[in-house]
Amino acid sequence: MSKIWILSANSGNAKLFSADTPIGPLTEIETFDNPDARAKKSDLSSDRAGRSFDSYGEGRHAMEVEVNPHEHEQIRFAKLLVDRVEQGRLKNKFDRVVIVAAPAFLGLLRTNLSPALSSLLSLEIDKDYTALKTDELRSRLPERL
Repeated sequence: MSKIWILSANSGNAKLFSADTPIGPLTEIETFDNPDARAKKSDLSSDRAGRSFDSYGEGRHAMEVEVNPHEHEQIRFAKLLVDRVEQGRLKNKFDRVVIVAAPAFLGLLRTNLSPALSSLLSLEIDKDYTALKTDELRSRLPERL
C-alpha cells in the first residue's frame, strides 16, 4: 500500500502525520509552531510607515505597506510547511498528501505548492483541526484516505 502524509495546519501551528495505509491510524511526524502569528503588530514591525512627497505640490503622506506584518508571518509559515512536505516528496517518503487547514491558511498553502507536490495532493479539507488529538483528527477524516 501507499504511505500518506497528512498536514493539519493553521497560521499559528501545524502537525505533520503519516498513515501507512488509507484506512490506518495516524502517526505524528513533526510539530510546528509559529508564535509570531500571535504577536502584536507593534512587536512585528520596527517603526512607523515611511513618508513620501506627493507627485504634485508640497504635501506628504505615509506610504502604505503591501503586506501587513501578520500576513507576512502567515506567508512565511506557509512556505516553511510546504518546504518541509516538499523535502519529504523529494526523499520519496510518501505517495500521497492530504492537507487539512483553516480556510484562509489553506489558500496560502495552496499558493506555495509546486506542480509536482500538487499532483500528489489527494484531499484538501478546509477545517481547522489543529487542536484535536491524533485519534480525534483521524475520526474526522474520511475512513479511506
